[in-house]
Amino acid sequence: MAKKKTTELDFEQQLDNLESIVDQLESGELTLEQSIDKYQAGVKSLKILHQAMSSSEQKVTELSADLRGEIDDLEDGEDD
Repeated sequence: MAKKKTTELDFEQQLDNLESIVDQLESGELTLEQSIDKYQAGVKSLKILHQAMSSSEQKVTELSADLRGEIDDLEDGEDD
C-alpha cells in the first residue's frame, strides 16, 4: 500500500481542521484579514473533503456493482 505524502492530511484530520477553522471564525476574535485567511483555508479543506467523499462514493458504487454482478452470476448458475 502506498504511503501518503506527509503534507497530505487524511480525511479525519482534514475534517478536524475544518471544524477548527469554523470555531475560530465563529469566535469573532479574528481580525478581518485573519478571518479571510481562515475562510480561504476552510474553502480549501472543504474542496479536499468533497473530493474524498466523491472518490469514496465512486468506489462504493463500483464495489456494489461488482457484488451485484457476482450475485447474478451465482443465481444464473443455480438455474442450470
